[in-house]
Amino acid sequence: MNAQRGKLSLIGCGPGAVDLLTLRAINHIREADLVLYDRLVEREVVDLIPPCTERLYVGKALGDGGIQQAGLNAAIADALTAGRHVARLKSGDPMVFGRASEEIAVAVNLHAEVEIVPGVTAALSAAADARIAVTERAEIQSFIVTTGRAADADAAPEWAKLLKPGVCIAFYMGVAEAWRIQSTLMAAGVPVSAPVNWVERAGRADMRKLESTLGRLALDAKQTGIANPAILFVRYPYSLATAESTRTVPAAG
Repeated sequence: MNAQRGKLSLIGCGPGAVDLLTLRAINHIREADLVLYDRLVEREVVDLIPPCTERLYVGKALGDGGIQQAGLNAAIADALTAGRHVARLKSGDPMVFGRASEEIAVAVNLHAEVEIVPGVTAALSAAADARIAVTERAEIQSFIVTTGRAADADAAPEWAKLLKPGVCIAFYMGVAEAWRIQSTLMAAGVPVSAPVNWVERAGRADMRKLESTLGRLALDAKQTGIANPAILFVRYPYSLATAESTRTVPAAG
């Protein structure tokens, strides 16, 4: 590593369990000069940081005293300018809803080295915990990851255009938008019987899962107290689409 330009390692720490980290992730945590971590990184992972290594909690939860993205970017820039190796720990995978592009841009603008260390993203950990096949021969041929909350609070991804027969969608940050997701998909013609799964705290010892249907998505989430961090899966198997077509099209004659 060129000591004049520093290095930024964006490290995927998976959904929580320390034994889901890759060897590369562990090695980079141990080699870094400065480790930045936020509230979603589990204590077991933070404990991997050597006692002699500088660490900085960057919070990112409203009201928890953590610094916001602009301040985080400034901390990264200062360390890289000093020629340091910065390890930025991220829950799940850095490239999935991790605001990685903003932090990469800081390093690129400083001509610093950048390395991405993949992690187990929350959606796939949740699917494993709940034994949900996100693709399935002859039934589910596409898997889409989206968000229940857009940067603009008044906007939302076009969920109705995403969920078609043969598709499974994983929604991040969907708890507060459960009714909006349900009503949007139902209005687009997705059957109320489409299978739905909530997986709360994926990859952790206190993981909780809930099976439901699209028609009860929001109600079941409210009644059972589903809370973040949670992943929502909505599946639209081809067989369900065929059954709905048979039911709604009258017989000839």
